[in-house]
Amino acid sequence: MGIFMNEPFRDRARSPLDTHVSEVGRPEEFTPLLVLDSGSRAGIVVQGIDLHDFAGEILGLEWQGTTFLGCPMPDEVELHVIRTGATVFPPFTGLPYDPYRSGLYAPGELAHEDLDSRIYEHQAQWHNAEPLPILEALAQRIHDDAIDDALNEYLEPHEKVVAIMGGHGLRRDDVVYRTVASLARTLTRRGHLVVTGGGPGAMEAGNLGAWLAPQADDALEVALSILAGAVGFDDSGYVAAGEAVVARYPSGSESLAIPTWFYGHEPTNVFSTAVAKYFSNSIREDGLLAIATHGVVYAPGAAGTLQEVFMDATQNHYATFGVISPMVFLDSAYWSDDRLSAPRLLRQLAGSRPYADLITVLDDPDQVVDFIETHPPR
Repeated sequence: MGIFMNEPFRDRARSPLDTHVSEVGRPEEFTPLLVLDSGSRAGIVVQGIDLHDFAGEILGLEWQGTTFLGCPMPDEVELHVIRTGATVFPPFTGLPYDPYRSGLYAPGELAHEDLDSRIYEHQAQWHNAEPLPILEALAQRIHDDAIDDALNEYLEPHEKVVAIMGGHGLRRDDVVYRTVASLARTLTRRGHLVVTGGGPGAMEAGNLGAWLAPQADDALEVALSILAGAVGFDDSGYVAAGEAVVARYPSGSESLAIPTWFYGHEPTNVFSTAVAKYFSNSIREDGLLAIATHGVVYAPGAAGTLQEVFMDATQNHYATFGVISPMVFLDSAYWSDDRLSAPRLLRQLAGSRPYADLITVLDDPDQVVDFIETHPPR
């Protein structure tokens, strides 16, 4: 495993007066560009800013090498910046999502006015097997690239990233759900950033545990008692029960969710503090595993989890991103040789390669944390 795909973005500076700048996404970042010398705006990407209030200043400058992504502007301004050397990608219309967004989704943003469901219903009209109309395909690709960009910026201060994977069907009253939440809580308390697939089941348990890290240990039992009223993600009141836990404990620790509209029937859980949601599930899964530089924990799951296991193994086997790190299988009864013997198969595949020593099967959350901390990425 290793770093995310667009690694060069990690070095992006934020001040628009810095010579390393490549992107500005807020009006206060755009204003300093208006006093730069001619040619100094080359290579800068202006993203999603309404430029109507800046029309007069823009018309008096040249914009050679500047790129404008989804910036509303008067017609004469658009014509001027193109004539003076800029590239303009105009805003899309009629979409429930912003392809040019400049940040990750904030907590509650997708739930506001049912945005999550509206985006899913919009993209589901073509079904996953049908070719998308060209403008829709472009909009979704631009959106996912913007999420890539925002995710890299989000991860800059985080070095110890651990992913928790597992089945979406894991019920809130299952003992494994409690185990995953306890594990995520301990990882967070020890300075790791927990990242999950952002959905229900084991993924929700991971974000829940991270959220409760600042609370006393008995907060987890209280939270589970609140969630017991709706234990499956298709139960009435499922999301409301999660929101009730957040209301009970409104100050939680940071964690990341990386879900996808490919599985649109799964609600994005309410316990993460940042959401990187993708249209493309393949980009989302490969990237999620790639950023987990300090290890991946696999709770019980079905075909989707197994797919992630072998994608992760491939990254480790070939050191695709220059780093290999632990693969921990949680629940020895589930991952035993007479059931889903993925760990045994992976050890045979690894042979004498370095990642063979990083594959283990454990049951106790504290043992999982100890293994991750005593087996740093190589």
